[in-house]
Amino acid sequence: MRPNKLYLTDIVEAAEAIERFIAGLSKDKFVDDELHQSAVLQKLLIIGEAAVRLPASFKDQHPHIPWSEIVGFRNIVIHVYFAINLDIVWETSTVDVPNLRNQVAEILAKGNF
Repeated sequence: MRPNKLYLTDIVEAAEAIERFIAGLSKDKFVDDELHQSAVLQKLLIIGEAAVRLPASFKDQHPHIPWSEIVGFRNIVIHVYFAINLDIVWETSTVDVPNLRNQVAEILAKGNF
């Protein structure tokens, strides 16, 4: 099993990649750009997969992070990919992911893993 620190690092790095991918894009451009959508969704999958693999005891120590929502989003992308709502992907990428990145970076900085 990988150490929690590596899963948390995966989350931060994927969040930073999403930020780079959508920098300078409007929502309308994102919705019309399959390449950017695919890149962002792949990084969201990494975030979700890392969250799945963190032990429940760790998640219980950090209840301020919406772990179940992160995992749920991953499950939708993987299993119900044909029903992905790009408005939700955009909102997740521009609001939720930066917040998650900051929260996880703080955990890493404190060595709380």
